[in-house]
Amino acid sequence: MQASGRRIDGIIGGPPCQGFSSIGRRDPSDPRRELVYQYFRLISEIRPKFFVMENVKGILFEKNRALLDEALTLVDAHYVIRGPFVLDAANFGAATSRPRVFVIGYDRSEVDDLSDEDIKRPTANRANVRDALHDLQSAQLIGDENGFDFWRYGAEATDNWYQSRLRSAAGRFSGHKRTPHRDHIAARFAAVEPGKTDTVGRHPRLAWDGTCPTLRAGTGADRGSYQAVRPLHPEEPRVITIREAARLQGFPDHFLFHPTVWHSFRMIGNSVSPFMSNHLLSLIWSRLAVNKAHSLSTDR
Repeated sequence: MQASGRRIDGIIGGPPCQGFSSIGRRDPSDPRRELVYQYFRLISEIRPKFFVMENVKGILFEKNRALLDEALTLVDAHYVIRGPFVLDAANFGAATSRPRVFVIGYDRSEVDDLSDEDIKRPTANRANVRDALHDLQSAQLIGDENGFDFWRYGAEATDNWYQSRLRSAAGRFSGHKRTPHRDHIAARFAAVEPGKTDTVGRHPRLAWDGTCPTLRAGTGADRGSYQAVRPLHPEEPRVITIREAARLQGFPDHFLFHPTVWHSFRMIGNSVSPFMSNHLLSLIWSRLAVNKAHSLSTDR
């Protein structure tokens, strides 16, 4: 706070989840588990007007919940605490199911009250795979720039709310290069029905009228750089592209991820859906005192 010269409005963070994940090693001695406590220690010292913490559902398992509860004792005297809640990005506009735990805290002198119902109430718009991906099928390759492959949209316009919200104003986007599969693998993928799972590689095949299962990150270099299983396209016998994963997660098309395919998928798999972020932060912004002051000055 001294470095900023003013009080910090908010701190948003996701302490590393690997020590709590239901699909990881679940090692109780994993030192990253301690970072949840350190996150709330920083909150208690910096004293922002609000905070938002995100993590995997495993943090609420019986063997992990005590650690979260202990960490919250560092801040519960100064903040109204809402949660922990399990919120699914699919209920807030994303075309993928991504249930995650959120804890929200706010200083009542700076933020008008938020109810549990305000936070958990789903948005009116629900999206499926067709909403997210269908217009990308006609995209045309422009070329490569600095390690990124760039594409332009097809000639047809779209009136789909999801696509219109995410399409780039510049008319181009990156990360849509298909993975070349060997013939026998492509044939195996082609035989998987939409909504079913490849029995060999455990790739789920997307269905146009369904939602995507949770996109996973894979492992870092310290754990062997293993790529997470990627879903199959609803029609084509291949795994989805970086841009298709980003669309399903809710990222605007102007986002650049990384020239390396594996690293891009890891970034997307580790992320909070922008639809989820927009819901929570718009809600908090509408109750924040600085927003009310801004509105009053604008009215004048």
